Amino acid sequence: MCSPSFTNRFFSDGPKSRRPLAIVLGTNEIASAVAVLLHRSSRAVILTHDPVIPVIRRGMAFHDALFGDFAWVNDLKAQRVDYLSEVRGALAARETVLVTTMGLTDLLILGSIDVIVDARMHKRSVKPDLRGFARQAVGLGPGYRIGENCDLAIETRPGRIGHLMDGSTEDQHPEPSLLGGVGRERFVYTQAGGRWHTPLDVGVRVYKGVVLGHLGREPVVAPLDGILRGLARDDTEMPANVKIVEIDPSGRACRWTGMDERPRSIAEAVMRGMRRMEAAGSTTPGLVPGFNFH
Repeated sequence: MCSPSFTNRFFSDGPKSRRPLAIVLGTNEIASAVAVLLHRSSRAVILTHDPVIPVIRRGMAFHDALFGDFAWVNDLKAQRVDYLSEVRGALAARETVLVTTMGLTDLLILGSIDVIVDARMHKRSVKPDLRGFARQAVGLGPGYRIGENCDLAIETRPGRIGHLMDGSTEDQHPEPSLLGGVGRERFVYTQAGGRWHTPLDVGVRVYKGVVLGHLGREPVVAPLDGILRGLARDDTEMPANVKIVEIDPSGRACRWTGMDERPRSIAEAVMRGMRRMEAAGSTTPGLVPGFNFH
């Protein structure tokens, strides 16, 4: 584990300008909310692309910057970088976070890392052991256990969103939370893999039965009336059993841009947990006797 006296020299132009480096795994709405708050805490932030799970809530995420599009979350802009040589210059301006298709192993060469946050939200996969790669290693969602694969484990399931765990996070919750009184029925899941094509974008009003796009040659229709809160990006290869559409039926209360309540709560929990670790003088909160994280 890195020493508490850790400093990051890669982003240093001198003692007064030094910014700790934060790496967020994922470019979805939760990863993006975490990135916003880390940036506000005067950290240099890089988000890494997750090729496994499609990002559908793209109006709330930095994901589209990977494709050269504008991507803003709460007045913070994302910029794509493809090479390590671009990173220092891109972050020097301080008004952006970076998104990249480079993986964590590629980014380790940048130097000491202040914090790594796994926000990919893989619900069933075996989680990597992030400890030792950064001063603080944070795991979000199912599969994280303090002292085994992270220093800080944060719950993301409905009813316990943002709880700081003193052991492990709980297993995947079988049902999504309600939105406008609707749960699983507001999503469309892929039955099989295929190339996804759609002429639509998030924020569009749709009606039940309307064709939203095609997965391979199969039409995908809207399951109910509402606003497209989530929609996988056009011309993207989709695996089986993932979400590609989310419809919000809540009318004028619908929101598809900015930072939503759930991502904000999780991001705030990340910052709260990191501050508590720092106040306790430890990078391993689960090993501090009598330390209450709830």
